[in-house]
Amino acid sequence: MKRYEGLFILDLAGKEDGIKEVVDRVSADIVSVGGAVEEVQKLERKTFARESASGHDAGHYVNIIFTAKGEALNSLLGRFKLVGDIIRVLFTEAPKVVVKP
Repeated sequence: MKRYEGLFILDLAGKEDGIKEVVDRVSADIVSVGGAVEEVQKLERKTFARESASGHDAGHYVNIIFTAKGEALNSLLGRFKLVGDIIRVLFTEAPKVVVKP
């Protein structure tokens, strides 16, 4: 299993669900493909430099660090494309944790 960092840009404008509910659903999706969530970093709402292709001008940024098998990423990307609350998602390999003695 590898350690990944997922950057999620969420659209919560006019939605009943808050950021916690959306993050909980995203975390549950990660766990459902055999992953494990290590850390959730709720960042702030940021305005985009230009309007996105989907018509959004801002979004809430959330960074989730998790472990999963590499093949799980394609499954997650497919799931997240179907979620209306997610504007964009980007997965990168997270840096290894260095434990100092």
